[in-house]
Amino acid sequence: MTRRLMLSYLALTLLVLAVLEIPLGYLYARGEESRFSQSVERDASMLAEAAEENIEKGDLEALPELAREYADDTGARVVVVDRDGRLLTDSAGTTAGGTDLSGQPDIAAALRNQANVATRTDTSSGDDVLAATMPGSSGTTIRGALRVTYPMTMVTDREHRIWATLALAGACILAAVALLAFSLARWITRPLRALERATAQLAGGHLANPPDATSGPPELRSLAASFTRTATRLQHLLEAQHGFAAEASHQLKTPLTSLRLRLENFEPHLDARAHAALDETIGEVERLARMVHGLLALARLENTATTPEPTDLDAVLAERATTWESLAAEQHVTLTVTGTPSGAVWAIPGALEQIIDNLLANALRVSPPGTTITLHRAPGSDLHVVDQGPGMSPADRERAFDRFWRASDSHHDGTGLGLPIVRHLVDASGGAITLNAAPGGGLDAHVRLRPVGRERRLGATAAPGRDQRRAAHRAHRAAQAVGRE
Repeated sequence: MTRRLMLSYLALTLLVLAVLEIPLGYLYARGEESRFSQSVERDASMLAEAAEENIEKGDLEALPELAREYADDTGARVVVVDRDGRLLTDSAGTTAGGTDLSGQPDIAAALRNQANVATRTDTSSGDDVLAATMPGSSGTTIRGALRVTYPMTMVTDREHRIWATLALAGACILAAVALLAFSLARWITRPLRALERATAQLAGGHLANPPDATSGPPELRSLAASFTRTATRLQHLLEAQHGFAAEASHQLKTPLTSLRLRLENFEPHLDARAHAALDETIGEVERLARMVHGLLALARLENTATTPEPTDLDAVLAERATTWESLAAEQHVTLTVTGTPSGAVWAIPGALEQIIDNLLANALRVSPPGTTITLHRAPGSDLHVVDQGPGMSPADRERAFDRFWRASDSHHDGTGLGLPIVRHLVDASGGAITLNAAPGGGLDAHVRLRPVGRERRLGATAAPGRDQRRAAHRAHRAAQAVGRE
């Protein structure tokens, strides 16, 4: 913005200078040409009178000296002819004496007692010259004519000097304006730069350096003060939400666990006819516990600002497939991995594992025995999790990512938070997820991730080994906590 403000100031100054200096230079050039023409005409008239007097007295020998002195003083060329147009003297010495010049238009006009001042091209040198041709007359008696020629460079050089002076003055003014504009632009944009830094800090989750509200234009000082108040309020709200997510887990899980234990302790003391209702009640308590767990997990995700990092999709996929294979075998479901290796993709730390776990938990919950769940790697770092279950209607696929939404024909006890968590993780990693109908029935969860450049790709090595029992236990908990809603 500083550069744009400077450019606007300089453009305005340049426009003003152009409007002022160009007409001024043009007027000066025209005036200089007019003064030069009048000066040459005056000198030519005076010389013509002196030459006419010498011709009248018959003192022709004085004419060369008169012409040479004037030419030496001014750099002009002086030509004198008699009344018949024959050359009497030429200060340049390029034309022989006695040469008939009466055929030249300006000489012929002067011999008719007509003065002539005009710019023309010199036939000998090819340069533009200003020629003033005056008759040497006394009354109506013409005794000769005199022509004075000056090179136009004498006036054009002065015009060039004035244009150079105007250009130098304009450059000095532009330099002064640039210095002033830079100082002014920096003063104006200083609060904006502070706001930009503060906004970046706030986007990172913590405003360490609030913008200075005591410098800059009044409007920007007011904006900085309002931003600081808003940012402070947002930080308090975020800290309160983060504190709730951190503390509510323990505060909510403990009463729910206690309630479930108390309900289970009622079983020996209840009539056999009430056992079915007790089982349903315990099931609802368990579903409430899973819902609380999902809400807290989603809150923690939303409160965490994490930058995507290169993650080896093939290694994570192989690890998660190994972990879920035993759980799928218990339900007589086959788990396969297909497609060519994809390499590294951008994902926030730990997101890829959670995405695959949630999608596999959804697919495994609805897959009938004897079917197959396919983890397919498509070109472009795309991942497809395809099941052979009942699938979803187009309307249900549109609403599947809404929180707490469950299909009307759902026969399981999901919480409606699994797919929202998956979408949040995919979006935070810079990717996208869609649900499509799988060929032959079932659902195709399509995850599009950003591939890492070839120079950043990781080797297709296996991830570090983990305790398989702990991994299976975590996968089993994930299968119970989230579902396809």
